[in-house]
Amino acid sequence: MSKKVATREAYGEALVELGRLDNRIVVVDADLSTSTRTILFAKEFPERFFNFGIAEANMMSVAAGLSSCGKIVFASTFAVFASGRAYNQFRTSIAYPRLNVKVVATHGGISVGEDGVTHQCVEDVAMMRALPHTTVILPADGIETKEAVRASIEWPGPVYMRLSRPATPLLYEEGYKLNGRALKFKVGEAVKLNEGKDVAIIATGTMVSEALTAATGLAKEGLSATVLNVHTIKPLDESAIVKTAKETGGVVTAEEHSILGGLGGAVAEVLTENVQVPMIRVGIRDAFGESGTSSELLMKYGLTASDIIAASKRVLKMKR
Repeated sequence: MSKKVATREAYGEALVELGRLDNRIVVVDADLSTSTRTILFAKEFPERFFNFGIAEANMMSVAAGLSSCGKIVFASTFAVFASGRAYNQFRTSIAYPRLNVKVVATHGGISVGEDGVTHQCVEDVAMMRALPHTTVILPADGIETKEAVRASIEWPGPVYMRLSRPATPLLYEEGYKLNGRALKFKVGEAVKLNEGKDVAIIATGTMVSEALTAATGLAKEGLSATVLNVHTIKPLDESAIVKTAKETGGVVTAEEHSILGGLGGAVAEVLTENVQVPMIRVGIRDAFGESGTSSELLMKYGLTASDIIAASKRVLKMKR
């Protein structure tokens, strides 16, 4: 996990690669293409790129119109604007009629850093997950991001994909391989990254790398942890979650999002209906973010490998 790549950068590169293969792909942005990296697509395909300025709601409505004419539309802005400012337009014009629009929102969570609370979004997954017909994806690294973008083209209907601002560790090998084994990204199918028997760490997005680091730390203390990368929050891989919970007898969830309504909430719902095991949610505990460096904020809000280790040990005590 030495090399780091921002998932938003991988997204921009994927758009260009896919744009060369399919002229139905159209990209729209809200005056943030340099940051969302859709500028890479804009430079190569200017006739298929549209900048709507600071008018995110209008952008969603136009994306819906383009989709209704047979285009595959990728709409991008920051997560706080894609989910908050344009929520009604996404809900009514895209989700309700099940249009083929892929909203790829960058700068999710508090790792946005110094931009502060107005640009940090910790509730977007909960908002989008609650919408009918809407698929919600949080890739774990740059390599998985490219696979998720490709898969979203084949996946019918509305997609909300959340990416991050800072560069994060690459967890997979080029070509979407794990320990030399080729994988296939499947929407709604979790990926087991580590095998263990004492506790299950179920993570998504930027927190997957922290989960793997936590598993390594636990191993040094003689404890083994399964690490499950849940890249798709909806549809959720319920069978994998239930199976892992039964095998380990305890669960920790980890997400750079509020513990209310995101991955932790989704997993809790599944476990309540299927298997009762001790569970602790690592995430933002009903709070807004603030200005600071990414590393400072992740530490302050308890989103580090050390926090996952501490939660895992609490779960182990609850098991006993």
